[in-house]
Amino acid sequence: MAETISMPKLGFDMAEGTLVRWMKKVGETIAKGDVLAEIETDKATVEVDSSASGVVRKLLVDEGAVVPVNSPIAIVGTAEEVIQEPGNKVSGKREETESRAKGAGDKGQGADVSVQQSAIGNPQSPILNPQSPVLKTSPLAKRMARERSVDLGRIQGSGPGGRIVRRDIEAALTAGVTGLTSPVVQAGKTDETVGQSKLRQAIARRMAESKASIPHFYVTHEYKMDALMELRRQYNQIVPENEKLSINDFIVKAVAQALHQFPNLNATLSGNSVLRHGQANIGIAVSVEGGLLTVVCREADRKPLRQISAEVKGMSARARAGKVKPEDIEGSTFSISNMGMYDVENFAAIINPPEAAILAIGSAREVPVVEDGMLKVGWRMKATISVDHRVSDGVEAAKFMQALAVFLEEPLRLIV
Repeated sequence: MAETISMPKLGFDMAEGTLVRWMKKVGETIAKGDVLAEIETDKATVEVDSSASGVVRKLLVDEGAVVPVNSPIAIVGTAEEVIQEPGNKVSGKREETESRAKGAGDKGQGADVSVQQSAIGNPQSPILNPQSPVLKTSPLAKRMARERSVDLGRIQGSGPGGRIVRRDIEAALTAGVTGLTSPVVQAGKTDETVGQSKLRQAIARRMAESKASIPHFYVTHEYKMDALMELRRQYNQIVPENEKLSINDFIVKAVAQALHQFPNLNATLSGNSVLRHGQANIGIAVSVEGGLLTVVCREADRKPLRQISAEVKGMSARARAGKVKPEDIEGSTFSISNMGMYDVENFAAIINPPEAAILAIGSAREVPVVEDGMLKVGWRMKATISVDHRVSDGVEAAKFMQALAVFLEEPLRLIV
């Protein structure tokens, strides 16, 4: 029986996505789990897997089209069955349609303009108005242009609203439009206006909403990291390079374990009720071009450190390459933001809605400490939890930070 594949909803606030590229054509065989298409969201370019096996019978969406979540995008079935197309096909040629309609009533204004025209613009006439230096470019196209030295200013975008997408970069490479940016010598620095990426716009919107609507409070704790640093050192000496553990791997496991005792912090506020999540799905903030992306280690409390490490490395690599999977970035119940690698002593993070808390991690440092009246050198790390005061309070947050200390300061608990 035929199955309809829909635009997935990746994150509670996602309303639509842009279908960047079809990976299968009509008539091709596809297996469940095979990549069917690439879509672009506010967060990243994501590969959409087929939820059914069979033959691709219909593609209901044009490349470049903006599609609401849960709308049908393709039909997979057997080669023989009769397929009924659900609704109207979504076209990525909205500007072309509008232009044709307008031109029908005003033929003297010149030839019809289509967004599907050649991807290569006139080198002397880039698509940008000289007074408007903002290029509308998808994150994937921007990365490809940077890696292949393609001058975006001389590319005619074929996506919605003249947006430069992947196929435009590929066409430019075929035509040899690379390395065209000529050096300009300026007397001094001038003001520059740059457009925000969809990811940065989404971050701005979500963080503003979070700070405006969620009453944050913060609790900071300093952890003794001597035992953890020594255990990690010994472990990493005997495993291959790609299996070495990071400090963050221990933190993810420790947080997941500690959350068992504090379900209010592993929760979501829903009206006058609090949904306490049964799974500890830990979101880890990953730095990507133009912002941050949160990847999710599911049921981290039940996984060994080696598995946590391998999963986080794989998801982080896909996030930085703009190739995350839907399951990589959805479903977190508690988040961690670790800036320890940037020599940060301490900071406070903004809660990632709809979660109730987030933990900000500073650097593990060798510092002078006093123990039993004696001055010595020890490893210390500060962490700050930000909590939604509608869900929890300071005492509970402080107790959570103490419980976390048990796992971080006695790290063998994370292994046995």
